Amino acid sequence: MDLPFLRANPHLLPTFLAHQRLRTTPVAGGSISVAERIVLDDGTHLFLKTWPGGISAVPTAEPAPAPPGLFEAEADGLRWLRAAGGVAVPELYAQTGELLLMQWVDHADPTAVAAERFGAGLAVTHGAGAPEFGAATEGFLAGLPLDNTPGDDWPTWYREHRILPYLKLAVDAGALDPADATYIESIHIEAPTEPPARIHGDLWPGNIVWGPVDVPWLIDPAAHGGHRETDLATLFLFGGAPFSARIIAAYNEIHPLDPGWRTRIPLHQLHLLLAHAVLFGRPYRSAVLDAAAHYR
Repeated sequence: MDLPFLRANPHLLPTFLAHQRLRTTPVAGGSISVAERIVLDDGTHLFLKTWPGGISAVPTAEPAPAPPGLFEAEADGLRWLRAAGGVAVPELYAQTGELLLMQWVDHADPTAVAAERFGAGLAVTHGAGAPEFGAATEGFLAGLPLDNTPGDDWPTWYREHRILPYLKLAVDAGALDPADATYIESIHIEAPTEPPARIHGDLWPGNIVWGPVDVPWLIDPAAHGGHRETDLATLFLFGGAPFSARIIAAYNEIHPLDPGWRTRIPLHQLHLLLAHAVLFGRPYRSAVLDAAAHYR
């Protein structure tokens, strides 16, 4: 069993897994999908991502198919970000409606050098641009539908296609009250007018892999044309990325930010906080309301 064969025959992966023809090891850290490390006979290490209950060798309690288009959207995003030539993105070897098979990246400790490399690379990725805000196809954010309807005015687009959809889902899930929704709907959304950037779209610190020899990698994208401040703002969520000052300094050397960008960090974080409220419930209510309070 070698990589060229698997790349040519991804549809055979379920059979190989079921009959233990491939050595697999579960990988911790995924809250939505199942991740496994595959070792081929020639010693090649690969990363396999599947939906819980799908073809994975890891047993799950309630088998269910992946949302239609989930892996296709992630594959498109990986290729699009990799083509920008900025931050490194794992090479995608195979993709079906049930799985992604890609390059394995070893983990290492983050360093100041890697952080500077990440900041500079992210500026290049963003600078590759996008035809419009949104994308030609619908996407996903941690398994939730992502409305990528194209638009050309970022404040309007962000409200209609990022804030309002997740706000409704959060209220429906009981994570927010109807009065909370009314409060959030009234916020003022603005940012410097810029052309659409090629953004990762879900760039919280857990979606950076700090690899060996000071090479950072992007994983798990919700890629689309967006405002570049969104990626930078979400880097500060959940404890923040290591060496964040080095990241921003290196970014600014290549693609300087508006001096007031930090005042908009909670605004750009709001859609991810709403998505977490949908997924994980009422504990995220206060974070959502605190972020919105800056823009009343």
